[in-house]
Amino acid sequence: IAAALDDVGYGSLECWGGATFDACIRFLGEDPWLRLRELKKAMPKTPLQMLLRGQNLLGYRHYADDVVERFVERAVKNGMDVFRVFDAMNDPRNMKAALQAVRSHGAHAQGTLSYTTSPAHTLQTWLDLTEQLLETGVDSIAIKDMSGILTPMAAYELVSEIKKRYDVRLHLHCHATTGMAEMALLKAIEAGVDGVDTAISSMSATYGHPAT
Repeated sequence: IAAALDDVGYGSLECWGGATFDACIRFLGEDPWLRLRELKKAMPKTPLQMLLRGQNLLGYRHYADDVVERFVERAVKNGMDVFRVFDAMNDPRNMKAALQAVRSHGAHAQGTLSYTTSPAHTLQTWLDLTEQLLETGVDSIAIKDMSGILTPMAAYELVSEIKKRYDVRLHLHCHATTGMAEMALLKAIEAGVDGVDTAISSMSATYGHPAT
């Protein structure tokens, strides 16, 4: 199926990183680096994208800056093009080393707003984090709604306000867990978002993404 996906014309295909690295080793007995090289070989026309946990890389603790830099260097060398870098605490200090390493090796550095709701998470929270990521140096920003709790109108407001204030490419990632993702994507598109995440229909909806 990789060759067929390569012909569609996607902006990028997320196919590595996150828990897939761990799953390759722990459950499948596979070499995740070999998987990346084979995917690049099968999809040479489409930029490959990964999810990177900032200072945690693909593990479950913080790693030293030189380890972060070396990991990114090897990922680029093996075929990775776009790095979506996030931190579960939305602390830009935990994304800085990874974002800088990505840019230094000529790949696309995407900073991430890990969306949530609470009395402490206001519109200004997200605008401030966007500005901090831009100061660090990014090629684009992703709004990552990993819980599927971004309402359509909140998506419209957030995208509108970021696009009004900052000249940055903006991407939206919504899970369909609560049934709001399709409308959130549509309202974000109306507000001027530059890209949205979708999934092949057989793997879409529920805990996945809206179907392409």
